[in-house]
Amino acid sequence: MGNRLVPIVLITLLVIVNAQLWFGRGGLPNVAKMEHELQQQKSSNEEARRTNEQLNAEVNDLKEGLSMVEERARQELGMVKANEIFVQIAK
Repeated sequence: MGNRLVPIVLITLLVIVNAQLWFGRGGLPNVAKMEHELQQQKSSNEEARRTNEQLNAEVNDLKEGLSMVEERARQELGMVKANEIFVQIAK
């Protein structure tokens, strides 16, 4: 009887450990699901990063573009802002 008890206990423990591997909290299906979610999140993050870069570029263009337009208007059209005094010196 003792000779049969040890293998039965070991096989039972093996089945329990194997069941935990397949169906437990850290089991293979759960890991595969989490890896899939991770890939989706990475692609979402990449898309958001690209959108942020594009918006940053647009903001920089608008900031620089306005200053260039203002500078050109001052030089070519004599634009003056409110509360500014325009002084022209002729040579």
